Amino acid sequence: MEYSTSGTHIIADFWGVEFNLLNDPVLLEKHLVQAAKDIGATILSCESKTFQPFGVTVFVVLSESHLSIHTYPEKGFAAIDGYTCGDTIDPMDAVLYLVSVLHPKKQEMIKLTRGEGKLKVTKIP
Repeated sequence: MEYSTSGTHIIADFWGVEFNLLNDPVLLEKHLVQAAKDIGATILSCESKTFQPFGVTVFVVLSESHLSIHTYPEKGFAAIDGYTCGDTIDPMDAVLYLVSVLHPKKQEMIKLTRGEGKLKVTKIP
């Protein structure tokens, strides 16, 4: 079987998120896993790490690639990353699910189209 190298990578910065949401590894892992399920991705593994005095990283490894979040609760900031190979699963849907859960006051996103011989960057309004 030949696989496509093409993929979509969404990079999102969320600002103004409630401290307690960003410092809860159980909640964040639950929602990243749910986001992966909702977009039809195949979850291979999930790992989370809590930092001191605060902050969380959750990384969900997908057959199609990955979803991740790195949080800075003291700043109300989360760095979110969603990458999927092929064209059957859209990581933007996973990021939008996280918007609905975390309710950032401000968000900035870019979309990278990768693996087609030329990297394409699109700012998402």
